[in-house]
Amino acid sequence: MLVERRVAGILLAAGAGSRLGQPKATVEIGGKALAARGIALLRAGGAQPVVVVTGAVAVDLPGVLTVHNPDWRTGMGSSLAAGLATVPDDCAAAVIALVDQPLVGAAAVGRLIAAYRAGASVAVATYDGAPRNPVLIARRHWPAVTALAVGDAGARPFLRAHPELVTPVECGDTGSADDVDTPADLERIAGQAAVTDQAAVTGQAAVTGQAAVTDQAAVTGQAAVTGQAAVTDQAAVTGQAAVTDQARPGSAAKRQD
Repeated sequence: MLVERRVAGILLAAGAGSRLGQPKATVEIGGKALAARGIALLRAGGAQPVVVVTGAVAVDLPGVLTVHNPDWRTGMGSSLAAGLATVPDDCAAAVIALVDQPLVGAAAVGRLIAAYRAGASVAVATYDGAPRNPVLIARRHWPAVTALAVGDAGARPFLRAHPELVTPVECGDTGSADDVDTPADLERIAGQAAVTDQAAVTGQAAVTGQAAVTDQAAVTGQAAVTGQAAVTDQAAVTGQAAVTDQARPGSAAKRQD
């Protein structure tokens, strides 16, 4: 039987957030750190395991592979290389996401993985046709990606050098790739995230409520069936008793008396 190889998730979370005034990984939106949000979106989209690349600040979250990039000051390229080097050997591709884009939807990750399963070796999320993040890259391209990932460019030089490999995947309806770079960005994106989070909670509540209604209907239906069976059984018993009485000698005379 053919075993489908896993697709890992890599969250780049090493930056110091100089314009923001604090490391982005530990910035909270709605009581949840950006690093935790990034991990959650990769997992929800189907990436497993998740690798978190740290640098300016430590990130201690359960259930992830954490790698510290000692060269984080040189830019995103060294963090990308560290992340790719940490992905387990049984993973055939990786979805790369940035910690400062909390409005990216888990569905975008899922669509990139679906594109890979359909044959794409490089898939890029686009928003109204414009390429942004996340990005999926198959393992066979990682050496070339790492070789070109210099400074703060990340995977961009590789993508520009090999446009024939890129499969664009429209994700504009799943979220936004807006960055949290400044305090003004944080305020604006936090407001948008609050709306998105509430919609997710409301949707989950609706699903849970529907499940409760369905379960209750099942219970009610079962009770009706059980009650009907009881009536049927009682009728059968009563009928059997009548037949038995009729067959017993003298029973008619006793009733006549």
